[in-house]
Amino acid sequence: MSNLDKMLERNKDFAAQQFAAGTLMPSLPRALPNVKAIIIGCADMRVDPAHVLGTKPGEAVVMRNIGGRITPGLLEQLGLLGRIGDVAGEIPGGGGEFHIIVLQHTDCGITRLAGDPAMLMDYFQIQEAELKAKAVTDPRAAVAGDAASLRAIPALPGEWLVSGLVYDVATGLVEIVVPPAPIRTA
Repeated sequence: MSNLDKMLERNKDFAAQQFAAGTLMPSLPRALPNVKAIIIGCADMRVDPAHVLGTKPGEAVVMRNIGGRITPGLLEQLGLLGRIGDVAGEIPGGGGEFHIIVLQHTDCGITRLAGDPAMLMDYFQIQEAELKAKAVTDPRAAVAGDAASLRAIPALPGEWLVSGLVYDVATGLVEIVVPPAPIRTA
């Protein structure tokens, strides 16, 4: 049995035991008010935000990339999500508390690219002089820098909260590096 066959078997179990039509993905205008967070995390298979943070279907939009980093590509995706909400006439969180959570982790594969500045410059779309500020070898500094970069985006609603977390792959625990705070204070 191939890996895909195993996953398809698990999907049959999921569909039979957990899925209720319409509950996991209601129509878009009804879906967005139930979302409580956007979680930006790493693509590393050890760090699935649904398992690490215990999110349930419909509670969070999860966006994953190498390192769980704020990159131009991720910002473009955030813009597209905002436009989807505009078209649907809905605001994520439905006017309630809403978080953007940056979730990075220890022992991240991006640290192995520290010796390849050209690749990192391309990924972040920056010049070499700006690479040190990306702190690719230090997840705590990286998550703090990425949370700060989100706060600098004027298009994000000021009342949204931004948090920065680091997951320790050795212990399974999450550390709050950037406590939840509004993107901008009044």
